Amino acid sequence: MRISLAFKKSAKSLWKATPLIIGTVLLVSLIATAVPKKFFSHMFTGNFLLDPLIGSLIGSVSAGNPITCYIIGGELLKHGITLLAVTSFLVAWVTVGIVQLPAESAILGKKFAIFRNLIAFFLSIIVALFTIILLEAI
Repeated sequence: MRISLAFKKSAKSLWKATPLIIGTVLLVSLIATAVPKKFFSHMFTGNFLLDPLIGSLIGSVSAGNPITCYIIGGELLKHGITLLAVTSFLVAWVTVGIVQLPAESAILGKKFAIFRNLIAFFLSIIVALFTIILLEAI
């Protein structure tokens, strides 16, 4: 009895969130298509401290999904962008969602959504730095 009630409530919440989810997916797709890949090669300087910050900022705004990371990461590396910048960009791109923030706030609460995105932003920089440091140590 309790399981069926929980299922009905979950289904109702998902149904209410469907327009927000569809709008977010469409907006993310539009941004991913509109920004040319050459744009990124002009943004990164090769600076060990500045590149992860720039990568995380751009990744936070241009949110995407994990499946396409390998393709985008490879293309960015082909354009001469450092692995540090690509790593911070991709981690932020998948975990931080400025574009999805209104939908996330509506579903999970504004305070939680902002806090989660801030933590994910800073962790994207830290993960990128540690990844490069560990790769150089090996």
